Amino acid sequence: MTVLEERDVAHLGNKTATFRADDIRASAEFRKAYEFAPNVVAAEDQPFENSPDGLIKHLVHEKMGTREQCVDAYMLFLKEGAQSGKHRHMWEEVIFVAEGSGYDLHWDVKFDCIDTYSWEWEAEPKKSEWQRGDFIYIPPYSIHQHFNTGKEEARLIVISNRIVKAMGFNWLDQVEHAPGF
Repeated sequence: MTVLEERDVAHLGNKTATFRADDIRASAEFRKAYEFAPNVVAAEDQPFENSPDGLIKHLVHEKMGTREQCVDAYMLFLKEGAQSGKHRHMWEEVIFVAEGSGYDLHWDVKFDCIDTYSWEWEAEPKKSEWQRGDFIYIPPYSIHQHFNTGKEEARLIVISNRIVKAMGFNWLDQVEHAPGF
C-alpha cells in the first residue's frame, strides 16, 4: 500500500469549477444594479399582501429591489378585535406600535443540544400589553401572536434582520393562520 504525502493528496481529482470567477462577476453585476436601487420607496409602491399573519404592507423586502440589504420591514394591520396568525422564526424581531392597543402572547423556546437537539416551547404563553408608541421584542424562535383590543385599527411595524436568514437560519413556521386566511 502506497502512502501519499499531503502535497500529492492535494492534487488528486479532476473536477473543475468557476465559483470564484462567478462570485466576482455576480458582485460586479450587483454593484451596477445597486447604483440604481431606490433610496425612497413611495407609499403607493409598497405592496400589500393578504398573508397567513393577516393583512400586511411590505415597507422593505429583498424582492423590492431597494438599497437596504440587511433589514426586512412590513406593517401589520389588525382591525378592531382581530388577531394575527401565530408563528415562529429563527431571527429576532422588533415591532413598533404605530397605532392602536392590544397584547401579545409569547411562547418562549427552551433549547438544548447537549445530547441531542431538543426544542420545547412553554406550555403557557407570556402576555404583554402594548399601546401606540411602544416597542415589542420577539426573541428568536419564540411562538408569538398579536391581538388588537382597542376601538380602532392597530398598525404594527415589524422589523427583522435579513442577515440571519442569509446565514442559513431561514426557519419560518406558521403555527396557526390568522382568522379568514
